[in-house]
Amino acid sequence: MHIPDNYLSPATCAVMAIAVAPIWALSVKKVAKDTPREKIPLLGIGAAFSFLIMMLNVPLPGGTTGHAVGGALLGALLGPYAACISISVALLIQALVFGDGGILSFGANCFNMAFVIPFAGYAIYKFIKDRTKSRKIELTGLAIASYIAINLAALCAAVEFGLQPMIAKDAAGLPLYCPYPLSVAIPAMLIPHLAVAGVLEAAFSVAIFAFVAKASPGTIYAGSPTRTKPLYALVVGLIAASPLGLLAAGTAWGEWGADEIKDVVNGGASLGFVPAGMEKGFGFEAPMPDYAINGVPEIVGYIFSALIGVALVIILFKLLGLAKKPGAAKAEA
Repeated sequence: MHIPDNYLSPATCAVMAIAVAPIWALSVKKVAKDTPREKIPLLGIGAAFSFLIMMLNVPLPGGTTGHAVGGALLGALLGPYAACISISVALLIQALVFGDGGILSFGANCFNMAFVIPFAGYAIYKFIKDRTKSRKIELTGLAIASYIAINLAALCAAVEFGLQPMIAKDAAGLPLYCPYPLSVAIPAMLIPHLAVAGVLEAAFSVAIFAFVAKASPGTIYAGSPTRTKPLYALVVGLIAASPLGLLAAGTAWGEWGADEIKDVVNGGASLGFVPAGMEKGFGFEAPMPDYAINGVPEIVGYIFSALIGVALVIILFKLLGLAKKPGAAKAEA
């Protein structure tokens, strides 16, 4: 679901950045107002959860791969505004350091994964949670919320992909950017997410939420103790498990490189050309592309990448916590 650069036209990227900017602004304002200084580091732990979950790729129908995001989970744990900031930071680190997701398409990726998933997921989760006192039903609600939210995000990405052949063509009528119309992009994105990725998202969300509720209930419920050591232990466990993401062969749909896309088969025939906007578009060389390090075994490089990504997001939010004045915010119930 990480849209690379040059799949969306510059105009589309600009529109998506403009759309997500006020969401970022409101999220920062809400977190500054409602999150106490001592809880700011929890946003870093949440960002680490999302970062690591997104590294765990799984095979999807059609020979592609996909991953969970943890957006509804973070919405339930931290609230949707804090979750938006956490996931946006995780996506920024992925794009800048590991080349996972584009720079120009950063706004679109944040709209899909840092806005749609946590806000839609939280709304559904809260609707169910507020109508029951049963922990089992609460967890069921989170599973439903997670499943629906990630599929809504997949639909948004599919629409963004599918509009490109309609709005950006060369003189010969060939698409400049993503070459697949809505009739191809929507089923290609939604079917694998409905069948596999949505189930994975729900499973991750319920498992991690249940662990946090038991090990550090104050993270979720007011008046309960907040223990960070079990949360960091879970982060370490996810880092150790991150190489499982290497088991999924293939490329996620809509994330092919310019050297791959002409050979992508759809409807029994390969595309046969490289859209000009992709071939001559914006280029950015990440320091550690694809979570790999030259000359280092793939598994070691993947674990090291996970460590670097987690360290960056946790340190960033710790620094933000130190910069926040004590008592400047009230705890959100």
